[in-house]
Amino acid sequence: MRPTQKIAASVLVLLLGATVYGLLRTSEPAKVPPSLGKGKRAVPAPAPLVDQSPLKTAQQLAQLATLPEERPLALEALRLADYEVDLAFAAALHEAAEHPPALNAEAKEIQARLQKAQSLLKNDQARVAQLAAAEAQASGEKKEILGDELDLAKAQLELDQDEVDDAKQDLIRAGGDPEDRIQELVQEHEAGAHGNVSAIPNAAAPAEERGLIHRFQQWSALHEKQLRLWRAKQDSEAAAVALAGQHDAHEAQIEAAKEKSPELAHHAKRGKSPEGAPAPAMPPGRSREQSAALVKKTKQIAADQKALATFDKRIGAHKELAGIYGQWIDAVAARQRAVLNHALRGVLIILAIALAGIYFSSLLDKLLGKLAIDRRQVQTLRTVTRVALQVAAALFILLVIFGPPSQLGTFLGLAGAGLTVALKDFIVGFFGWFVLMGKNGMHLGDWVEINGVTGEVVEIGPFHTVLLETGNWTDSGHPTGRRVTFANSFAIEGHYFNFSTTGQWLWDELQLVLPSGEDPYPTVEAIQKLVAAETAQSARLAEMEWRRVTSSKGMSGFSADPAMSVRPGPMGIEVSVRYITRANERNQLRGKLYQEVVRFMGRERAAARQVVVKRAPGGAEPA
Repeated sequence: MRPTQKIAASVLVLLLGATVYGLLRTSEPAKVPPSLGKGKRAVPAPAPLVDQSPLKTAQQLAQLATLPEERPLALEALRLADYEVDLAFAAALHEAAEHPPALNAEAKEIQARLQKAQSLLKNDQARVAQLAAAEAQASGEKKEILGDELDLAKAQLELDQDEVDDAKQDLIRAGGDPEDRIQELVQEHEAGAHGNVSAIPNAAAPAEERGLIHRFQQWSALHEKQLRLWRAKQDSEAAAVALAGQHDAHEAQIEAAKEKSPELAHHAKRGKSPEGAPAPAMPPGRSREQSAALVKKTKQIAADQKALATFDKRIGAHKELAGIYGQWIDAVAARQRAVLNHALRGVLIILAIALAGIYFSSLLDKLLGKLAIDRRQVQTLRTVTRVALQVAAALFILLVIFGPPSQLGTFLGLAGAGLTVALKDFIVGFFGWFVLMGKNGMHLGDWVEINGVTGEVVEIGPFHTVLLETGNWTDSGHPTGRRVTFANSFAIEGHYFNFSTTGQWLWDELQLVLPSGEDPYPTVEAIQKLVAAETAQSARLAEMEWRRVTSSKGMSGFSADPAMSVRPGPMGIEVSVRYITRANERNQLRGKLYQEVVRFMGRERAAARQVVVKRAPGGAEPA
């Protein structure tokens, strides 16, 4: 193992240990997020007449209840928040009725205008009723006059009603009539938000998305949900504490009022009264006004005492709501730990893939180093195996990071189309291999011509064909020593030449030049006979094989006999003899024919010289 591989393996082992530690830590219970409560606080808005924030918060959190175990908690939170808001409305109405606010100058003016408008409205209502009764009893012209007066009175009554409504709204805006404003809020609450169960989405189990990217998104969404739940819980606990303080202060005021009244002192918590003794009677000599004031005070204390029970109910509702939010937090935290656990498993798989890649890379290096082959081939194999391992590891790691595609059919279709475009040459070459292995293809040892290169086939692979270059058909046909590799796509996209028979028959040619001063035809006929005698057997075999490989009727008149061509040339009479031969025997046969022709022409010249000598006078050889 190389030093870089050792360092990478050590780092991966450390990360592996950290991941295992994280897997163990994800089983711990949830804690308050450290970021909660930090940062700048927003400027508090003016306090509303009735605090409806618990219900609004519960409705917003209900939108986040996407897990089945969250739905009952969201429903309970909505119920408690709605109940608490109903109690808040009841407390606000009681407070507004029992303790109306002090009016300022503007509010007093508006109240006087309202009372005047209400008085006019009451008078006009009585007048409309009176005119309607009189019109019903009248007849004739008097009935018409009363009808006109009734229409005018109704118009004035409508005007009075508008003035009353406007004065009420002005008084509400000036803070002089909170009870009416609270009633409007109650109606809005009942119409829009009361028991809003539809705020909870369908809590069917969502489809689990795998991959580290999706796990991080899920964890982030759950973390944000948990923060909002912690804030809601803290707000409910703070509201319970605040209501408890108001309850104690209100109770202290009631106790003080009881202790100040001799008639009510025995109702105070610190008051002493014999057990079973009747309540003290009203002292004699009091006026009716004093008695009425005492009754009014007693009733007010009784009403305030009822408000304490409302405070207790609201405190209990907030505590229960905080408990529900706590349970919700636990459910979200459990889901968050599960998501983090799955994410750490993905990291563990990635580290295992990396370690396995390093191990197998080192193992293949050792195995390839023991092979008794050429060094260049070893280096090539090492590069190919390393790249293959890296590509495979990268694909598996990407699959772990991004997860399997949700729409597998669409993904495979797009991936197939992309690979078809990117690997077109390899695909065409692979199918070209099947073409070359077919009937009209080629085999090892065939002499072929591909893209102008002639040679003998020495290798046919799934993607490439290798030739041993021998030059074209007019060359000597000896190997040049070069290997030429072609992609098999030429079998589909291009063309190639190959022998149609197993005998590899081809036409070869002899070229001769005869002196122009002699009659060439005897020599030509003799050479033709010589070539025909040497190639007669080859010609018959070639004709038989050509007729066998073709079904064309036009081949029935084909002849493989030698053909002669005689034409004058600048050096004498040019004679060409074309004959049939095997591709691997053409050089040998050509050399043999040249030898026979030279031997024949030598004998002819010797015989001609002897004839000339015999005809010379005195038997002397001519100069």
